[in-house]
Amino acid sequence: MRFIRTFGLAMTILTLMQASAIAGVIIGGTRIIFDGAKKEASISVNNPDTTPYLIQSWIDERDGGAGKTPFIITPPLYRLDSGQKNIERIVATGSLPQTQESLFWVNIKAIPSASKQMNSLQIAVKTRIKLIYRPVTLRGSTPEEQANKLTWQRSGDELQVNNPTPYVINFNEISVGGKALAQVSYVLPASTARFPLPEGAAGNALTFKIINDYGSPGASHQANL
Repeated sequence: MRFIRTFGLAMTILTLMQASAIAGVIIGGTRIIFDGAKKEASISVNNPDTTPYLIQSWIDERDGGAGKTPFIITPPLYRLDSGQKNIERIVATGSLPQTQESLFWVNIKAIPSASKQMNSLQIAVKTRIKLIYRPVTLRGSTPEEQANKLTWQRSGDELQVNNPTPYVINFNEISVGGKALAQVSYVLPASTARFPLPEGAAGNALTFKIINDYGSPGASHQANL
């Protein structure tokens, strides 16, 4: 399993400003796939550091809006001492589409405890990971298995991908004419997405990799524009 390390930066201000210790907590995953057949999903938060942290967690809509989401995360606020590990649970509390996947964001903020050192500045760091709700009706397949259904085309200086499937497709990499695109993300179900093309991306040959449910890149796929 891939892990995300969330870093908290401590800066000591003396006569001159100098960077000092780097500390962090470890979040047990790069994404959460919420199985619609289950009542909840979970993710671990581990503190291998010597510094205690205050952990604050919440869920946002896909567009980052502060509106109420159909989930609760518990505990939303707690202290995580050195060497401790906690499991955060995500529970669905509202209605969700049952014919396609839905995308949300889980935010986990690590706030280091106040330093006893004079004139020190503690910086909290927030990590965002995808929360994808997968209805029971879609358990029979995966985004990787839907890769050949995507269609591609040029749109000016951008690459457009159309996703006719009910899955959220997350890209690890995309190349056109042997040139890798610098900025790639995802395409929502029954939607299109556009990514800037690099200079020199000539020809119609395209290759791409999809990130699987475990956060790892899958096999290389080929397509034509």
